Amino acid sequence: MTAAAPANPADHALLRPRIVLPFLLTGIIWGSTWWVITDQIDGVAPSWSVAIRFAVATPAMFLLLLAMRKTLRIGRAGHWLALAIGVTQFCGNFNFVYRAELHLTSGIVAVLFTMLIVSNAVFGWWLLGQRITRNFVAGTLVALCGIALLLWHEAGLNPLGGSIGLGIFWAVLGILCASIANVVQANPTGRSLPMVSLLAWAMLYGTIADFALAWWTAGPPVLPDRPSFWLGIGWLALAGSVVTFPLHYTLVRQIGAGRAAYNGIVTVIVAMLLSTLFEDYRWTAWTALGAGLSLCGLVIALRARSVPTPPLGSATLEKPA
Repeated sequence: MTAAAPANPADHALLRPRIVLPFLLTGIIWGSTWWVITDQIDGVAPSWSVAIRFAVATPAMFLLLLAMRKTLRIGRAGHWLALAIGVTQFCGNFNFVYRAELHLTSGIVAVLFTMLIVSNAVFGWWLLGQRITRNFVAGTLVALCGIALLLWHEAGLNPLGGSIGLGIFWAVLGILCASIANVVQANPTGRSLPMVSLLAWAMLYGTIADFALAWWTAGPPVLPDRPSFWLGIGWLALAGSVVTFPLHYTLVRQIGAGRAAYNGIVTVIVAMLLSTLFEDYRWTAWTALGAGLSLCGLVIALRARSVPTPPLGSATLEKPA
């Protein structure tokens, strides 16, 4: 009788406090941001809303860097990497997400973004050599069936009067941009740099790109005087950006890009709850089945992957403050 293989401690990485706490915190905060964004694009050009958000977040990230006594020097290769992350994550991703919410409810966009797991895993396999298992593929297919049911229901209601197809298109572009940023920051150059140093410069480059894009697509800014807009800016910039991105990107380094995206399970639960409470999202048997399939698929995929071993010679990872 063959003895059972010993359990791999890495398979339980998400149960360690230094993993599970930032994992849950980022999921909860990001779950709230999807709904806050709906107010940010009410009468405001999406690109200007993104630009203002990161105009607030970027100085705060540099202040965090100084408070943590990290270096501003990241070298030429570090600046090129920061530029790539800034353009993809803090410009492309957010501009596409804000546009997607013009056509889809915030909870549905959050559900779509759970597919970040798939693109992260694929890019991680392609660029970093991280393995994808058959069970991961099976779980992903189950989740896709659930998402298809939710989108089918959304298309029937079309509550915002926009184009469902266009909303999906913008969301997919946002997912691809976020995945590229997630994976490339975990390369050897990124691993050799303090996380907050890399993110501060990336946000700066992304903010410059945001302002250029906003001016080009929407002309000079028209700033709203609604208190809710500026309260939302504060939450999105500080909690939704400065707090969460150092935590999330450190998770990417520790447990891999594919697995770090599983905080989307927490994000979706929070986002769908808020969408139900504040956007009058109506549940049916089909949408409940779709949401259940999506979460079950993500859990199957989560259990299928093991934590990738960092490349030899990679820098020791630092815990975010």
